[in-house]
Amino acid sequence: MSRRCDLTGKGVLSGHTVSHSNHKTKRRFLPNLCNVTLESETLKRTIRLRVSANALKSVDHRGGLDAFLKKARDEELSPRALDFKRLIAKAAAEAASTAA
Repeated sequence: MSRRCDLTGKGVLSGHTVSHSNHKTKRRFLPNLCNVTLESETLKRTIRLRVSANALKSVDHRGGLDAFLKKARDEELSPRALDFKRLIAKAAAEAASTAA
């Protein structure tokens, strides 16, 4: 399992730990990943994702998973999130055509 956010694609960064004497040693900056279950109102099911805490705050701020994926640009999303975005768009289109 990779250390990568399913929604934003945020991953591991590398850098240095710098001591008082300015001695630099390699280190890794890991994303704050959480295993969460988000509910899609359009698909009427839950989706298990591994997302960063920052992405989870963004999902909540935008009004849920469906709204987050609808508003997000395709370049920002990971491949798995793009699949969910397409499924949600397809289900929304079918619901709109059925209602009309």
